[in-house]
Amino acid sequence: MPPGEAPATVLVTDDDERFRERLVRAFVRHGFQAHGAASAHAALEAARALRPGYAVVDLRLPDGSGLELVRELKALDANTTVVVLTGYGSIATAVEAVRRGATHYLAKPADVDDILLAFAGATLPSGQEAALTHEVPSLARAEWEHIQRVLADCGGNISQAARLLRIQRRSLQRKLSKYPVPK
Repeated sequence: MPPGEAPATVLVTDDDERFRERLVRAFVRHGFQAHGAASAHAALEAARALRPGYAVVDLRLPDGSGLELVRELKALDANTTVVVLTGYGSIATAVEAVRRGATHYLAKPADVDDILLAFAGATLPSGQEAALTHEVPSLARAEWEHIQRVLADCGGNISQAARLLRIQRRSLQRKLSKYPVPK
C-alpha cells in the first residue's frame, strides 16, 4: 500500500465468533481495516457507518439470509466487493449470490488467502484447475441442489417451495435441516 493511502476496509459477517474473529485478525495482518458483525442487522449498521470496500458474508445468519444481506450491501454501495461463504454450498445458492451482486462464492472452511484471491478475481494457481473438472452429481446431490434452487426462487418461503416440489412442508424442513449431500 502506498504511503499516505488509507487501508481498505473489510466487513466480516459470520455468526461463528471464533471464525469471524480469526478472519478479522488475518485481514488486519494483511493491512486491512477489518471489522466483524455477528448478524445481518449488525452488518448493515456497520456498513452504513464504515462504507467498506470489501465484505465477507456468511450464507446463513441468525437473523436472515446472507443472500439478502448481499443485496442490501450492494444497495448501500454498488462498488463494495462481496464474497459469500457457506458450509452449505449448492449451485443454486452460488448462482443466486452472484445474481444479487456477490463477486465470488466460497465453501467453508476458507482462509484469508482464498478470500483475497476472490476479492482480486484472481485465477486459481496452476494445478488446481484440474480439481474443478465437472463430475456428474449423484441423484441425492441433484435433489439437494434442485431443492435449494426452488427455495431460492421462492424467496426462502418453505411453504411455497413445498407446494412447488409437491412434498409435505415438514418433509422439506427435514431435508433442509440435514447437511447437504456430498458431491
